Amino acid sequence: MKAILFTAFGGPEQLVLSDVPQPVPQEHEVLIQVRAAGVNPVDWKIREGLLQSRLPHELPIIPGWDVAGVVADVGKNVTEFKIGDEVFAYVRKPVVKWGAYAEFVAFDAKNVALKPRTITMAQAAALPLVSLTAWQSIFDTVQLTKGETILIHAGSGGVGSMAIQFAKHQGATVFTTASAQKHAYVKQLGAEGALDYKGDFATALKAYVPDGVDVVFDCVGGKTLEQSLPCLKKGGRLVSLLEQLSSEQAKTWGVSAHYVFVVPNGEELKQIADLIDLHHVVPPPVLEMPLSQAAEAQEKLRAGDVFGKIVLILN
Repeated sequence: MKAILFTAFGGPEQLVLSDVPQPVPQEHEVLIQVRAAGVNPVDWKIREGLLQSRLPHELPIIPGWDVAGVVADVGKNVTEFKIGDEVFAYVRKPVVKWGAYAEFVAFDAKNVALKPRTITMAQAAALPLVSLTAWQSIFDTVQLTKGETILIHAGSGGVGSMAIQFAKHQGATVFTTASAQKHAYVKQLGAEGALDYKGDFATALKAYVPDGVDVVFDCVGGKTLEQSLPCLKKGGRLVSLLEQLSSEQAKTWGVSAHYVFVVPNGEELKQIADLIDLHHVVPPPVLEMPLSQAAEAQEKLRAGDVFGKIVLILN
């Protein structure tokens, strides 16, 4: 099969279109014929070797953790899927090696879900990582409930845009940071207040909620995380995708702090697919590029030169 892979860590020139053996599904796996593969910032970070301390890697590596496609084969113990089913999944395995930038990928059936019926393959491939990250952060980790208030950073990004919609559907009041030109977009998604991320968002937020919000969802890290602490009410919850706040800082501010690294979950993808098919949630805008342009796609994403998600299309 054709796949984009790299044999050494480094720049985009390391990505090469190659012929590799087609995977064979294990007894608990489905073999997915890939129609579309989502591109995420983690892809170029893996290519550069920046996640070696966090996850085991084995070269050569086929990047990509987001996939939408058609079931081409099933392992002998798989009963929930059949050949021909249209599916999507977050295909991160314990060892970084076999990813989604390929014609086929085999993955554990329990972490695969039927593709939402009302969207395209490209839109579906844009969803798994960002939607599961948002879901696991605001529901599984800080357990956002109806009537609460939440500040979501980077609301126009892939994760943030899904988090806004999930929180709004849950019945929370949503505030978000975004660039000024994207305020209309985040409000369309359900944010009650849009704050300029370049300004003093903590002071601006107090005009809406003087006592602070119940939850802060940090998709940025660094100074943004530190500046978010005054935004929380006493007893509030902070969840970050970038770093773990120290227990001393959390205690000083009287809040709980959490860190999330998304994990595959087929049951949650099923719930997300239902919300999409019921039109309660919409996928982010998608820019489609051919698989052969994977290097250009990663660099375009890294440069911030895209609104929404980039998806690689396979014939």
